[in-house]
Amino acid sequence: MVSAIVLAGGLSKRMGTANKLLLPYKNKTVIATVIENIIAAGIEEIMVVTGYEAEKIQDALKGFTVQFIYNPEYEKGMTTSIQQGVFAAKGDGYMICLSDMVLIEPDEYTLLKKVFEAQLQLDEKCICIPRYKNEKGNPVIFSSFYKEAILQHKDMEGCKEIVQLNKAHIHWIEMDTQHVLQDMDYPEDYRILST
Repeated sequence: MVSAIVLAGGLSKRMGTANKLLLPYKNKTVIATVIENIIAAGIEEIMVVTGYEAEKIQDALKGFTVQFIYNPEYEKGMTTSIQQGVFAAKGDGYMICLSDMVLIEPDEYTLLKKVFEAQLQLDEKCICIPRYKNEKGNPVIFSSFYKEAILQHKDMEGCKEIVQLNKAHIHWIEMDTQHVLQDMDYPEDYRILST
């Protein structure tokens, strides 16, 4: 089983005054669009790690079957949210999902899940990473072999160092679209993605 850990606790500073996850996107919010796509991919366990404006995020996801985990240390950096999710996850893989990647389709999440499950049979230490035209994307899927390494990780900006230290176990997943590259950090990103 793959556990999706959706990082939804950030301060969204680069977007200006708005919480980007609560912005409208095609008759829904950004966060609801992302969660709906992950659910539609048939991923069994979905954890939404909240922090900044946690109650508003939960309100935006009313009716979705997800588990909410509040990260009291969200201001320290993204890694604290990854750790909260990994600590609670029951899966044998952790799909670290960015909550502003609205373009990733359900079938793309399904592909990542299926390739990871197949690769795990060959390598219990696998790390699956999507890429488009040689450019690394998200979400990255770590095998549960890395649970302790992630929980002990000190770099607050994510788990790139763990990936670097385990290059022999990286399995690249070639994607047909650039959806896995496109997040939404700045107002201009939002304007482009929502038109």
